[in-house]
Amino acid sequence: MTAAPPPEDRSMRPRAWQQALPWAITLVCFAYLYTRLAGAAAREGTDLVGYLGAIFARVSWTRWLLLMIPYSAFFFLVDSLVVWRVVTWFNAPLRYSDILPIRGSSYILSILNEQVGKGAMGLYLNRRYGVPGWEVGSSMIFIMFCEFYYLLSWATAGYLLRGAELPAVFAAIPWLACAAIGFLALWLAFFRGPLGRGRALRERPLFKSFRESGLARYLTIIVLRSPALLAAVVVYKQALGLFGVEASYAQMLGYLPIIFFGAATPGPMRTVAITLWVILFPGNEGEMTTFGFVQHNFFIFFNAAIGLLFLRRANRELFGATDPADAR
Repeated sequence: MTAAPPPEDRSMRPRAWQQALPWAITLVCFAYLYTRLAGAAAREGTDLVGYLGAIFARVSWTRWLLLMIPYSAFFFLVDSLVVWRVVTWFNAPLRYSDILPIRGSSYILSILNEQVGKGAMGLYLNRRYGVPGWEVGSSMIFIMFCEFYYLLSWATAGYLLRGAELPAVFAAIPWLACAAIGFLALWLAFFRGPLGRGRALRERPLFKSFRESGLARYLTIIVLRSPALLAAVVVYKQALGLFGVEASYAQMLGYLPIIFFGAATPGPMRTVAITLWVILFPGNEGEMTTFGFVQHNFFIFFNAAIGLLFLRRANRELFGATDPADAR
């Protein structure tokens, strides 16, 4: 006789409201955008399709691509630098060029979910360089942990710069930053200080990267990522002008980190980021909806296109030769 499968643990399944909430937020965002766009189209004396079509027709897409393609490539190089730095700290002494194929290829999976893309990098490091799976997972978690603090740090700076111009809901950002600093202090005390000494949880392989990281390493990742955001301020300001909306660099330095912070929310809730452009630039509903939509989606899909350039090499290194030197 074969053993019966264990009963499903219903306590581990997300509740119906938890599954429905992101979709409900998405629907509310789209309803809000539709209402604003329909009103703007009516003021122009046209229908919604004609209103949006006219906006698309006015944009110089050649100039827009000349801005976005170099920026996306620069982001890829910075992002790969962060992954390389973390992997060489905790896992294996790889060259920067060794990281490019797998980081680029992981962007293809990141279309669906960023965490799936990081999981693919973990599989690559495990299969290609023999890094234990739990230790690879520790490095990927460390990267995500630092990404949160990077985005929150810049979002806080953005609020301090332009908080008076933002909707009242964003006043929670400095409080969230204070709570995050307090949590980080406890986190460091547990994994690096006396608070967690002798605790089994601290010694688990999944937390290897945190045991080996003082505050300087967290700050290093934030600093390494920051050039990508500063470049985005310049590129987005110039791109916004192509849509007929003027903004200063100071405005973009204040607004963009907050929008990126919202866009980093996984799943359908990323729709909120598009809505924020309309809220922050009232009176330009069509331009800002179009701008937010094309900026966000071009970035995702162009990164995936970069991944396609490296996909053949990544597959060869992952499923071909077993000696890392063979693929070099």
